[in-house]
Amino acid sequence: MKTWERALIRPDMTLREALATIDRAGSQMALVVDGDRRLLGTLSDGDARRGLLKGLSLSDSASAAMHRNPTVARSNESRQSILSTMRRRGLHQVPVVNAAGIVVGMEVVDDFLATPTRDNWVVIMAGGMGQRLEQLTRDTPKPMLRVGSRPLLETIVRGYSAQGFRRFHFAVNYKADQIERHFGNGSDFGVEIRYLREEQRLGTAGALSLLTESPTQPILVTNADLLTKEDFGYMLDQHAESGADATMAVREYEMQVPFGVVRERDGCIEAIDEKPVQRFTVSAGIYVLSPHVLELVPRTTYFDMPSLFQAATSQGLRARCHRIDGYWLDIGRLPDYERANLEFDEVFR
Repeated sequence: MKTWERALIRPDMTLREALATIDRAGSQMALVVDGDRRLLGTLSDGDARRGLLKGLSLSDSASAAMHRNPTVARSNESRQSILSTMRRRGLHQVPVVNAAGIVVGMEVVDDFLATPTRDNWVVIMAGGMGQRLEQLTRDTPKPMLRVGSRPLLETIVRGYSAQGFRRFHFAVNYKADQIERHFGNGSDFGVEIRYLREEQRLGTAGALSLLTESPTQPILVTNADLLTKEDFGYMLDQHAESGADATMAVREYEMQVPFGVVRERDGCIEAIDEKPVQRFTVSAGIYVLSPHVLELVPRTTYFDMPSLFQAATSQGLRARCHRIDGYWLDIGRLPDYERANLEFDEVFR
C-alpha cells in the first residue's frame, strides 16, 4: 500500500479522530505508533465498534480500543510468505515492521491481486543441449520437453506473463527451430518474443552480447530448465531498492555424507560424526542485471554467469544475493524430470 503513512496515528488520538483517519486513508485499519513509529497496535473499524459496545466513547483514546498483539510481516520477509500468512489467517492487510518493530509499510491483499505490467526484459537461456537428459533430448531440445500438459519453456513463459512481464528474449541454439515454431513472435501467448540466435554455444551469460539494443531498465535472466513459483517482481524491486548492480537468486542446498566422518589429530580419533549433513548456498539460476553490467559480457565468446559476477565484483560493482525459499526445481537429471511431471498438476495447474 503506497499511502500507508496516512494510516499512522498516535496512541492519544481519540477514537473519533482515528476513525476519520481510517476513512481518509482508505486502509480499513489504523496503525498506532509511538514517536519513533514503533508499532504499538492496530485499530480497525471492528476494534472501534467492539470498544464502543464495551462502554468506550468516541472521545476516548484509540489505544483503549486497539488490538495490542496484531499479526505483522517482517521487512525481510518475501511477499509470497506474507500473502500466505494473510490467506491463512483471513487478513486483508498487515503492517510491515523492521527488526526494531518500527513500521516500514503495510501490505494489502488487493495489491497482490492486481498485476502491474512490467517493461523489464526477460532473457531465457534456452540454447543448451541437455546432455544429462540425452535419451530425452536426442530429438527434442530440453526447453521443449513436455512437463505435465505442455513444454517446460511454455510453463516458464506463462509464469512470467502472469506476473506482468511481456517482453522476452530467447537465447537459442540446439534445435532452435522447434522452439521458434512453437512460440513464434509470442502473440499467441500475449507476449513479445525475440530470438538471440547463437551460432556457437555461448554459455549462461555470453548470449547477452547478442542483444541488438541496450535495455533501459534492469533485466531478468533465467535458465530454461527451472520450474519455480518465485515472485520475480519482488526480486526486481529488491534489486532496485538495494542499489545493487547485479543480483543472483540463491537457495540452501543440503548434502548428506553417506559415511561416518572421522575427525582426527596426530593419528588419534577425536570424534566421529555419523552421516553429517553439509549445507551450502547455491545459485538458483535466476539473475537481475542492471543495464551497465551487460558491458562486461564479451562479444560472441563463451561466458558463464559466475564469470560475469566475478567480473562485476572485480570492478567494484555491487553483487547481492536474493534468497528464495519457495518451490524450485532444476530439471537437470532424469529423476528431476520425473519429479516435475509428478508435481506439475499440484503446483502449476
